[in-house]
Amino acid sequence: MTTTATRPVFKKEISKTRPVWKSHKDTTPRPCIWMQAGVTGRKTCNQYYDCTGCRYDAAMEKGAATGRHLSWQEAMRRQPGSQRICRHAMTGRADMRTCPMNYNCDRCEFDQMFEDTLTHTRGHDPSAFTQVKGFDLATDYYFYSGHTWAAIDSGGVIRVGMDDFSFKVLGGPDRFDLPLVGEELNQAEPGWGIRRKDHQADVRSPVNGVITRVNETARTHPGLSQDHPYGDGWLFTVHNADIKGAVKNLMDDEKSVPWLDSEITTLETMIQEITGPLATDGGVLRPDVFATLPALGWDRLTRTFL
Repeated sequence: MTTTATRPVFKKEISKTRPVWKSHKDTTPRPCIWMQAGVTGRKTCNQYYDCTGCRYDAAMEKGAATGRHLSWQEAMRRQPGSQRICRHAMTGRADMRTCPMNYNCDRCEFDQMFEDTLTHTRGHDPSAFTQVKGFDLATDYYFYSGHTWAAIDSGGVIRVGMDDFSFKVLGGPDRFDLPLVGEELNQAEPGWGIRRKDHQADVRSPVNGVITRVNETARTHPGLSQDHPYGDGWLFTVHNADIKGAVKNLMDDEKSVPWLDSEITTLETMIQEITGPLATDGGVLRPDVFATLPALGWDRLTRTFL
């Protein structure tokens, strides 16, 4: 696209290297640990390997305690040595490795390190992206209307961040005012702040929950979130016992694409109020719309989109 303004806010789209979006549901295979150990038949985990909140796991543990069947740990102990796989490898959260502690996880240094450190600090890795008029959406993420996202990591950890649209419109932040570990967030209410020079704005939380970890790298280097909004630029993790309920009201792949397209249309309309009619020639918006067209107003942009 081109514009009658002297400072172009659109640029030509040269190529698209990201996968093209198509409607789909989460089909990631998650075989239950009890199934992998051979204690039960075909059973898929629907708790993202958050066994602590799984009724099926609780029932199976009770059955093992009363002698109705083996525990999954005992069943794995009876496997040949090379097939005694670490429980974190069984859930896909760690690389393939055998268990050196005979499934006595409470005495395993790796298990303790993994639960305390690796699970929370490892950034969510989006497998593919959708590109809508130059703005990226990560697939298998859940989006909130305030341009924030939630992604469910293996183990039931809910990771939260801001989307690509928010950073391309508002530009790179100078600072995040992030919540503290232990604070409780409420969906649709202000959860943290974003600052750029003399401008600031509240950002609404996409989910309910209690903060379990804050990304200190993003706090000290906020540009990381602008460069990698869906990866290492995540902001914090949240615990919610009802994982599915936490993301129930958010937009999945099928709903987020038309929503973002509508948001871009709103932004284009706002731009036309200042620059005049835009010619459609296949271009995309330049990053940092606010800096390019400050007349749009920080308050108006954040009020409209955040």
